Amino acid sequence: MTNSKYVVLLERGNHSEEKLLNDYIDGEGIMNGEIDLRTSNDVFDHLEEKSYQVEKTGASISTACSVSLLHRYCYNLPKDMFFNPSPAFIYIDDTEGIICRVILPPNAAFRQVDGQPCQSNDEAKRDACLEALVKLYELGALTDFLLPGSGSRKNKASTTNGSASNSHDDESLREELHEMLIPTILKPSTCKLDCPLNLHFYYIQFFPIPADRHYRIFGLFVINPLPMEAEKLEVDLHLARGRIVKAGMKHLGTISFDEEQMMLARNFQEMFLKVLLDRSEFTVSHVMLLGNSETLQFNSTFYLLLPIKQELYGDIFMIDWPTVKRCLSSPVFKDPTGVSAHGSYLPDESLRLLDNMYSKTDVVGSLIFAPHIKTFFVIHVILNELNARSEYDGATYEDHYKERFGIKLSHPEQPLLHAKQLFNLHNLLHDRLRETTEGGRELMEHFVELPPELCSLKIIGFSKDMCSSLSLLPSLMCRLENLLVAIELKDVMLSSFSEASQISASGILEALTTERCLERISLERFEVLGDAFLKYVVGRHNFLTYEGLDEGQLTSRRSAIVNNSHLYELSIKRNLQVYIRDQHFEPTQFIALGRPCKVVCSADTEVNIHTDSRENCNLRCTKSHHWLHRKTIADAVESLVGAFLVEGGFKAAFAFLHWVGIDVDFKDSSLYRVLDASSINLSLTNHTDVDELEELIGYNFKHKGLILEAFVHPSFNKHSGGCYQKLEFLGDAVLEYLITSYLYSAYPDLKPGQITDLKSLAVSNNSLAYVAVQKGSW
Repeated sequence: MTNSKYVVLLERGNHSEEKLLNDYIDGEGIMNGEIDLRTSNDVFDHLEEKSYQVEKTGASISTACSVSLLHRYCYNLPKDMFFNPSPAFIYIDDTEGIICRVILPPNAAFRQVDGQPCQSNDEAKRDACLEALVKLYELGALTDFLLPGSGSRKNKASTTNGSASNSHDDESLREELHEMLIPTILKPSTCKLDCPLNLHFYYIQFFPIPADRHYRIFGLFVINPLPMEAEKLEVDLHLARGRIVKAGMKHLGTISFDEEQMMLARNFQEMFLKVLLDRSEFTVSHVMLLGNSETLQFNSTFYLLLPIKQELYGDIFMIDWPTVKRCLSSPVFKDPTGVSAHGSYLPDESLRLLDNMYSKTDVVGSLIFAPHIKTFFVIHVILNELNARSEYDGATYEDHYKERFGIKLSHPEQPLLHAKQLFNLHNLLHDRLRETTEGGRELMEHFVELPPELCSLKIIGFSKDMCSSLSLLPSLMCRLENLLVAIELKDVMLSSFSEASQISASGILEALTTERCLERISLERFEVLGDAFLKYVVGRHNFLTYEGLDEGQLTSRRSAIVNNSHLYELSIKRNLQVYIRDQHFEPTQFIALGRPCKVVCSADTEVNIHTDSRENCNLRCTKSHHWLHRKTIADAVESLVGAFLVEGGFKAAFAFLHWVGIDVDFKDSSLYRVLDASSINLSLTNHTDVDELEELIGYNFKHKGLILEAFVHPSFNKHSGGCYQKLEFLGDAVLEYLITSYLYSAYPDLKPGQITDLKSLAVSNNSLAYVAVQKGSW
């Protein structure tokens, strides 16, 4: 244009560039002169130009640009070093004019189309290209804006549509704060807990391996009956040095609690939880129990754990109220002003302890505190044959305490106490078998001898066997709570599809438990299997449904459905994040009746409490918040797919996919269309011996056009059928799923990473090429 101005930079001394610029300037002058001095005023307003418009978007295409757009479509088709897709044109003389036949590459949505008769080759070409573009749009190969892509109206109407971009995958590692579901069945009911109640009674069974330890039997008492699958709970609790205790439960009916018994039960549970987790409170002379004054939190749990005993005759179990009352009658729970400083005991029946004189029967099986070493012990027996003057390490116990602690014993003649140090609570759900030392399992318990006068008695009747049982209960209850959450999810799914009955609650729990929980169960194996199955069924669905999409478009569309961002969105819609278990059990964060949560979380305080996921990852609040990666939430969908596949088969897995929002079906009616369409490849029988191929493969094809198409490279265009690219897309997904399924089933001890590595090795191009050469199918 005459008003346009340009700045052109030239290389100094480059005469060829100077000449080229001068030619441009001269040419511009000639064109401007032609425009200014035009001699004809004819207007061509009778040009016939056909067009096509998409009503939904208003996008249109005309014969004026149809040729270039069709070339653009072909350019976007999959290509390699041996094949560059482009359309071909054949002109046919007809009585009504010239007809152009467009022949598209073998990997296009269709192979050929004829235009309308026209007066010239160029006009016929443009018309045929427009016809081809309209058909491509109808098959889904063009978007609603008439551009190459996979976003046609058929795609957008599909329920399997997800985000077409994987750009959000980078956000999958971002952590978000989510609430963790507390089992509804364990939450406090509206009934008052300080009045008579009928509670369901479950006998907790312990089976130690090896069977050289004794455990006090306990019972679990809950308001509502546990589901049948929870009653069948069996869990291995892993102790130090490879020791295991197998735990289970048995329903023994209901038992009635009056108001006094309810108070005793709550006080007893508060007492042992303090001993387990807040024992520093027992270093003082008096401990206050809240009992019935404790306010139950809405998101807390209500259950009671109490010692039980068996009748001398028969299989009748009952609460050991004498033991409960004996523990709660300990001096540490009484008003110090009302406790006598000296007990009235016979000399042979009593011992002088640090804080008072006590009966020997009270000392045996009690919890004591040794201030000189700031440690708690349980007294097993009294060693009447030993006292402080007995030999110890080349000297005497009396000398030992004077030399090491600077303590002169006032009553060295008293018998020593055979004591076992009070345990520190551990996560017993963690698999500690691999931590076994070379010495094997420790069969002998470790005891020490203590002078009575250095010990302060805390709880009477708190025996060694009771301590052993109490060390197991928090881990057992953690597993029970997690299983109850899995049962709740199963019930939610069962209300929507009956196939959910085919999967066990334990299978669902495994599919919801991440590796970070440090347990023997983990979702990772299910996830690997579910991922391969999901890619297969979605790929198969797309292959059958969208005939207009090429291999690259099918791959993009499948990725849009199975990527982490889309699976995350589906998981959130179904509220799966509240069921996921992504933190290892931290005993110090154990919350139960008698030990309420101290971190009160609300909408106003949430931001201040959970400020950083790394610093507060194990912080337990009243809303049970925890940090979850977006990918973890997405992984739950894949792992649940794997769980349904293993326990319920294809039908159950498809039912779950429908429920979560991925609408695919194995019995797809489009299959028959694909099978019928394969007959177009039968023209290749002149080039390929099908019988020899079938004998080589070991399978006779009913639709022989499929096996022929599988051996056609897209560069071969001497037939009217397709090429192997779309079958390769489907076969890749089938092969990946079959190999993964085989490795999962045949090698149950393989880790997920090993399954992935072996699968990748098996389906690599080199491996498949080797198999093809060995079979002679190349």
